[in-house]
Amino acid sequence: MRAWLLKPNNATKTLIDIMASIKPLGQRVLVKRLEADAISAGGIVLPDTAKEKPQEAEVIALGTGGKDENGKDIEFAVAVGDKVLISKYGGSEVKLDGEEVLIMSESDILGIVS
Repeated sequence: MRAWLLKPNNATKTLIDIMASIKPLGQRVLVKRLEADAISAGGIVLPDTAKEKPQEAEVIALGTGGKDENGKDIEFAVAVGDKVLISKYGGSEVKLDGEEVLIMSESDILGIVS
């Protein structure tokens, strides 16, 4: 797992701290959107209001899982640290210590980026 440093309010926070503060339930996944490029393909610097929500995210926590009709555990197709594609407006945004993360169903993840 990457040890990103998040610095809200001049305090050092890591993704491990965020993972310890929230645990998704069921077949849900906690993801952090990856930063969008601040410069367009033509070299124009984009203000925050002109940037689109990035569709790439990193998985930072997995839920507790679920069971199928036969009582067998359903395994997650993604793992912590995977870079995934998500829909622009999918999931529920949650702000933890000044850092925005998303909780979404694993089925809302479009694919894994290799």
